[in-house]
Amino acid sequence: MAKKLKKIPKFRNEEEEAKFWNNHDSTDYFDWSKAQDVIFPNLKPTSTSISLRMPNYVLARLKERANSLNIPYQTLMKQYISKEVLSEKI
Repeated sequence: MAKKLKKIPKFRNEEEEAKFWNNHDSTDYFDWSKAQDVIFPNLKPTSTSISLRMPNYVLARLKERANSLNIPYQTLMKQYISKEVLSEKI
């Protein structure tokens, strides 16, 4: 006999929904055996704007390198930071 699934409540915002799922088991609300893989080709990760101070000579070298690669210097900076952070063994 199939398990009776609970109805998902309506949420006022993402914070309320996140609190709900942190305290409830999704298997009470979804039949995961019927789940299908989905691809979201246009989905972009959420990003946050930050302010960063660095020596002028470092920024100048970064801009030179980005120019030689024909990409914006901020893109190159993000690539460098991401590569280093994601390569760390935690």
